Amino acid sequence: MMIVRPCRVLAVVAGVWVAAAPAAFAVEIAPHRALYSLTLGSSKSSSGVVGASGAMVYEWGETCDGWTVQQRFRLRLQYAEQDGVDVSSNLVTWESKDGLRYRFNERRLRNGEPDEEIKGEAKLDGAGKGGTAEFMRPETTTLALAPGVLFPTAHTILLIDRAQAGEQFISKQVFDGATVENASQITAVIGAPLKEGTTASGDDKPADNALLKRPSWRVRLAFFPADNKSGQPDYELGMKLLDNGVSQDMSLDYSDYVIRAKLDEIEALPRPTC
Repeated sequence: MMIVRPCRVLAVVAGVWVAAAPAAFAVEIAPHRALYSLTLGSSKSSSGVVGASGAMVYEWGETCDGWTVQQRFRLRLQYAEQDGVDVSSNLVTWESKDGLRYRFNERRLRNGEPDEEIKGEAKLDGAGKGGTAEFMRPETTTLALAPGVLFPTAHTILLIDRAQAGEQFISKQVFDGATVENASQITAVIGAPLKEGTTASGDDKPADNALLKRPSWRVRLAFFPADNKSGQPDYELGMKLLDNGVSQDMSLDYSDYVIRAKLDEIEALPRPTC
């Protein structure tokens, strides 16, 4: 298993109005390219992790019938009593704007050597209905998706919509193709609205980029595996989520150590002419 599952981390911040998750508010998503720097936030001595560094480049584009994600990710973990580990991945996904179709392809490297490739597609039979997920790699596998399962884009639009409505808690099953497993349970705790245009640290300094001058909320997500028996999440993700889908100031909490992702650069991507 990857130390960090970037497709679960950043697909969370992709969203659009979808029939699979009816919304009370229209959400205007902003296609964008973002660069994040990765560092070690904290660690327990039992983890052995003494340092971390890396970067993520995330491109969220729009087509006439769907949303695309292209992401490049690398992270080096340093240990106190053993050699460091370099992990990286290249992720490409597409999700239809009706929330019913999803394609995913991710290649992962460990210390420069191929580690795993996951490729497949999934579909739902209709809004709120079940469906199937078919994996082509690492081996041919078909999974049945239960009614109510969402894909990452539909899940995020639901988070933003519920945040706009003032709700504080939501729990949904989400299939993202990060592993050859069924949908995971993601519980979200949504904080109070933050002042529009504040920095990721929450102070009153105005944001420089128009993409960041938006209403936002602190959100904490807990990711539970499909066969969860311990009652404990695999990991938790905290972030500042803007109403246009941009994410800032992320932290990935693996219990023994925390990886922080700081937004360093961001630019708007063009919309299609349909």
